[in-house]
Amino acid sequence: MDFNASSAQLLNIKADSLILPTGPQLKDSAAALDGSLDGAISSLIKAGDFSGKLAETLVMHIPGASGKRIILLGTEGATTIQQQIKVIEAGAAALLKTPSAKAVWVGEGLGADAEWEAGIVSRSVQTASYHYSHVPKGQQKTKTIKLKTLTYWAPGKSEASAAKKGLSYGAAVGNGMNAARQLGNLPANICTPSYLADQAKTLAKGVAKVTTTVLSEAQMTKLNMGSLLSVSAGSDQPGHLIVIKYSGAKASVKPVVLVGKAVTFDTGGISLKPGGGMDEMKYDMCGGASVIGVINALIETQMPINVVGIIPAVENMPNGHATKPGDVVTSMSGQTIEILNTDAEGRLILCDALTYAERFKPESVIDIATLTGAVIGALGKVTAGMLSNDDELAEQLLSSGTRSGDRAWRLPLWDEYDELLKSNFADMANIGGPQAGTITAACFLARFTKKYKWAHLDVAGTAWVSGAAKGATGRPVPILMDYLRSKAQ
Repeated sequence: MDFNASSAQLLNIKADSLILPTGPQLKDSAAALDGSLDGAISSLIKAGDFSGKLAETLVMHIPGASGKRIILLGTEGATTIQQQIKVIEAGAAALLKTPSAKAVWVGEGLGADAEWEAGIVSRSVQTASYHYSHVPKGQQKTKTIKLKTLTYWAPGKSEASAAKKGLSYGAAVGNGMNAARQLGNLPANICTPSYLADQAKTLAKGVAKVTTTVLSEAQMTKLNMGSLLSVSAGSDQPGHLIVIKYSGAKASVKPVVLVGKAVTFDTGGISLKPGGGMDEMKYDMCGGASVIGVINALIETQMPINVVGIIPAVENMPNGHATKPGDVVTSMSGQTIEILNTDAEGRLILCDALTYAERFKPESVIDIATLTGAVIGALGKVTAGMLSNDDELAEQLLSSGTRSGDRAWRLPLWDEYDELLKSNFADMANIGGPQAGTITAACFLARFTKKYKWAHLDVAGTAWVSGAAKGATGRPVPILMDYLRSKAQ
């Protein structure tokens, strides 16, 4: 799909659809369009067909222009970033329901910064265009996207120039989200640890700035990654440590390291999960999928930054070789762990990956994981939980979450919680009891991150949705990309 920006005479831009954000009071371009249509828009408002309320949409066909339409998009009350994103996403969804091949988006009704708004427009159109395609032949749900070109119209040349940058960035983020969604939605019999490794290798083919290395279980054994390997021990699928390097800046620039949990299916191991809803445990690799999504977006934007993606990829299964509750394992750091619950496996693979991250001398490290059900109890499906050992890094991520609409909420990382991990038989237990599960999980990871600035994003509530709209969301690609963009600038 092509995105471009223009400040030319609005009615001179050829398009099948024009998306017009407006409230009940028509102003500026909306008022001018209404005048050129002999009051057709204001007549709909007076008749009560369109109220202009937040994210309301109405498709009106232009009198005398066959196949031409205006999509009215309600903006009343859109005063926050989150509300403005809601409006734009509603407009993108409405547009893609039409047979339009060319569309114009009027970048005026929200009163937002042109570069930011255009970025959210292109991101929203790309994500609304996504459809899952990996199903048996004859069972595919067809979803033909006819839209080929979207022009973001701005009232001035400077705004159009800024919008052009935003469109390019937003489209890349949207594509990265879709890449993460596709991996998350694949069934676990297809998306195995080896499949993820192959996808990471494919990502690097023909791209000079990207290299991929995949560590085998034998190589991880030599590195003493006993914690990670304790999780893959019960599966016929071998585990892998996937390392993707994106080199967009000088070699002397310290990289940001992203560590993404990728349990391609989580039965809970010997601590077996209940059967109901277990199919959704294919989404337990969404942290790793988001790292691949970010690398996709970095390649598209050619962002001047160095990033290392580390993805510990395993399957958690309960066969005769599986780790048992009460077993003690030794991590790559040399710290020992008493495994009280094999369903608290994500932290066991992350801790070795976080130790491995030290060798890159990182500027900062962010891990992304569908780690705890407790975060859903605390924060629902709205925001990711975030914990950090560095206040500046935490504030940067919170700001990126607000700007991108992919929000995070900081939780405490206090000594009182860390004490809950005490063990009589090892340096620590892998769970801290029934209270504050999200925090104690992060306290566990914090024991392996003392040599650098680190933040943890628990995305168990945001990485996918259930019910009729079941599917991966592509979060937290937007917050991560905004953070990287801010560092690159």
